[in-house]
Amino acid sequence: MVCGFGTNCSGVAPNGRVTRFPAIGPVSGDFGGGIELGTLSLWHAIRAEDGRGEPTILRSLVPIHFGMRRPSQVMEALYLGTLGEHRLTELTPVLFRAARRNDRIAREVVWRQADEIVAMATVAIRRLRMQKLDVDVVLGGGVFQSGWQPFLERIEAGVRAFAPDARVLVLDAPPVVGAALIGLDNIGAREAAYRRVRESLTHERLTAKTAAGRGSRTRREAPRARRRGES
Repeated sequence: MVCGFGTNCSGVAPNGRVTRFPAIGPVSGDFGGGIELGTLSLWHAIRAEDGRGEPTILRSLVPIHFGMRRPSQVMEALYLGTLGEHRLTELTPVLFRAARRNDRIAREVVWRQADEIVAMATVAIRRLRMQKLDVDVVLGGGVFQSGWQPFLERIEAGVRAFAPDARVLVLDAPPVVGAALIGLDNIGAREAAYRRVRESLTHERLTAKTAAGRGSRTRREAPRARRRGES
């Protein structure tokens, strides 16, 4: 299960059967990921400012993140093109910060994201008829790096309500690292290549490169998936 810029999910059964989702955004029935969570954070902040919505600390946290005073200034910067739309993904940690502070609006958005992740994961498990197996549900992508336990606990509870023996794991590296390491395995790469992949493909570097690009228009270890709650 990947939840980074957007959301995606695929599953493989012991017999080799595969299931996946189109995962191209709202038009394919998806919800969430950094861009949508960021957009919703600004949406609620704007409505809190102009009176159409409920009060939320996102009203102050969102503009502060961009060095502005009001949510409407963020909206204007997006409209005029002085702030790239891709930068809304930066608001995901802001949203989780508000949720940690018990902001009701922020928590509603975070809970919905958790429930959508559960929905995708459990549908994949059902399609592959693995609900009675000790299936690994691996969570990868920047949204899961919030480290907020109530969010991860809600996902685990939802998955295990459907598949009681499932193990919910959080990947400690971007999902692309696994693909890169498999590719290096296939070409018999040297150890130094594996080190370079791990050092260069970090959440921080990939996020920075994505932002820059959009703005301008021993045994080889796979990424380690830790059990939820493991430090």
